[in-house]
Amino acid sequence: MFPIQAKYKPHVFEAVIIFMILVGMISYYIIGIGTVPHIPILLGIFFLIIYGLIHRITFRDLHAGMLEGARNSLGALFLFLLIGVLMSSWIISGTIPALIDLGFSIVTGKWFYAIVFTVTAIIGVSLGSSLTTAATIGVAFIGIGQALDASLAITAGAIVSGAFFGDKMSPLSDTTNLASTIVKVDLFDHIKHMSLTTIPAFMISFILFIFLSPKTGAKIDTTTAYMNALQSTGLIHWTSWLPLLVLVIAVLFKMSAFMSITMSSLLATILAIMTKTISFNGVWDIWFKGYTATTDFEPVNTLLSKGGIESMFFTMSLVILALGFGGLLFVTGIIPSILETLQRKLQRVRSIIVSTALTAIGINVLIGEQYLSILLTGETYKNLYNKVGLSNKALSRTLEDAGTVINPLVPWSVCGVFIADVLGVPVLTYLPFAFFCLLSPLITVIFGGKSNSAQIQKQA
Repeated sequence: MFPIQAKYKPHVFEAVIIFMILVGMISYYIIGIGTVPHIPILLGIFFLIIYGLIHRITFRDLHAGMLEGARNSLGALFLFLLIGVLMSSWIISGTIPALIDLGFSIVTGKWFYAIVFTVTAIIGVSLGSSLTTAATIGVAFIGIGQALDASLAITAGAIVSGAFFGDKMSPLSDTTNLASTIVKVDLFDHIKHMSLTTIPAFMISFILFIFLSPKTGAKIDTTTAYMNALQSTGLIHWTSWLPLLVLVIAVLFKMSAFMSITMSSLLATILAIMTKTISFNGVWDIWFKGYTATTDFEPVNTLLSKGGIESMFFTMSLVILALGFGGLLFVTGIIPSILETLQRKLQRVRSIIVSTALTAIGINVLIGEQYLSILLTGETYKNLYNKVGLSNKALSRTLEDAGTVINPLVPWSVCGVFIADVLGVPVLTYLPFAFFCLLSPLITVIFGGKSNSAQIQKQA
């Protein structure tokens, strides 16, 4: 069931105490002191190594568990490198500037957050990737929000909400396919069943974003200044839309995220060279260090000076630390002990639904990895759902409601660190406004137990 074999079996009470100490320490350092997440995660690793040695787990086993956990990050690390290249290449090809310019021409302050949420959700469903959505259209909306003097916290919350609605409901999404595969549910049955909780969460979020949006339009002089500065960069051409088109086509043909992003980045780079936006020799430095804008309008310089492989190092180092930390939680037996106890104790439908959601959330908080939250929770509860007569669709839905969408709300998680980096808005700043992500687990807990209890009674 578990990817790393536990070398010690703590009592569940001991495991819960250790869990609380670690969460409390991480929260204190990040929220109380304001340190970067790397520090408390590294201290957590030291704590778990000492804990393991006290319980006579050899350092070799502890080291192996940490390495095995970090090994699970390799796929994400390669993808992050590519997204860094994608962002810089989309800037020099004019794709991101063109998206921002188009946004200024059609979007005003009125209903702004609701429009951001809706458009991001549509793009998210089309691409099937929350991270790609945030790094492309999300970056564009942050720029528009700055120009409109809108709240960046609410704007980022709307971007995250829309991106993860798309990640959750798209048949092209890795997490959607994983959740349906783990519990052996047809992909489209899984998506259809998720709509029971996802559509209400979407509608409530949409209404909240309308309520929070400015009641008046944008100042014309402000948007004009941004649009003039974007045009003065010389980056925007008719070819600027081709990298976006290629990315969408590649996704529609169900190509992997790696290949889709690679193709779009290479095309964007070639177009930048062909249009003489950047020299051949200068491209590769931009791939690594990112693009630096030099217009006469500083807000646009700040907006476009980003991207590159180097910009991903903060995220990548934290992902390695977080998943190595997760590996230690398994080898010391802390997570296996809690999950096994839950599986033995639970019998009632509502308690099972609630526990499934809390387990997925807990794994996200402790390990910071959404794939493991889906995989481990699914494997833990699959037999239990069958035993009490709950459908596998109920499990796959709960995995996504409380697993997929919670990851961007954890400051040290893979998605949380990445999104905070590319949008320039800290996780704890946008968290209160990521309404869709907050509502999804709440709705599945409130209504999931009722609907599934009714289903069992009907079958009886």
